[in-house]
Amino acid sequence: MVLISALFFAQSTVKEAPFAKEIAAFVAADQKNPPAKGQILFVGSSSFARWTDVQTYFPKHKIINRGFGGSSITDLIRYQDQVIYPYKPAQIVIYCGENDLAGDPKLSAYDVYLRFKTLYLNIRSRMPSTPVAYVASKPSPSRWGMRAKNIALNGWIREQSMSDRNLTFIDVWEPMLDKDRRPIADIFVEDNLHMNAKGYKIWAPIIEAALVKQKEPAKVVVKP
Repeated sequence: MVLISALFFAQSTVKEAPFAKEIAAFVAADQKNPPAKGQILFVGSSSFARWTDVQTYFPKHKIINRGFGGSSITDLIRYQDQVIYPYKPAQIVIYCGENDLAGDPKLSAYDVYLRFKTLYLNIRSRMPSTPVAYVASKPSPSRWGMRAKNIALNGWIREQSMSDRNLTFIDVWEPMLDKDRRPIADIFVEDNLHMNAKGYKIWAPIIEAALVKQKEPAKVVVKP
């Protein structure tokens, strides 16, 4: 009886890995309905996870969205085998890093850049020539006090992209500022962190310009 109680206590105190349920749901969905290879993969945190109608913004492209809300770059590294490589994407578009800075005030922008660099090098080791695009941290009103760190993080990744033809930096920071260089107020929902449709309409053409052209599926020729 004592042994059984001890085993139960041990099992109950084991913490579930962050986002385990979300990742399990992705895996289950992929098993039930395997997505086509060669799509453009959007992966990252809630700004992608909440973009549930992302495909309608990019009708010329095939998009698969694997954003999971609240995630950091360390979470993308933890789950890269589940949310990146199985899809054999034509391109990987990443939005992540903002939560890293918000989650730990002790982290510097360079610390988070090093996390990104680790993820990027992991991708390169498995997919040497797959284009990667990084969407800049956005100017969220609720995190405006962190703007210096977000600008610095964006700067580090932009600088890397200038010497790497397979890495594209997508600047959404500047287009989301008003004439006073403050975040445009009406493109965010009530929490002043996540965007509404107006915000995504700003993002769409900027991201569109960085997306690769995808191959059309081969046509089946039926002989008479």
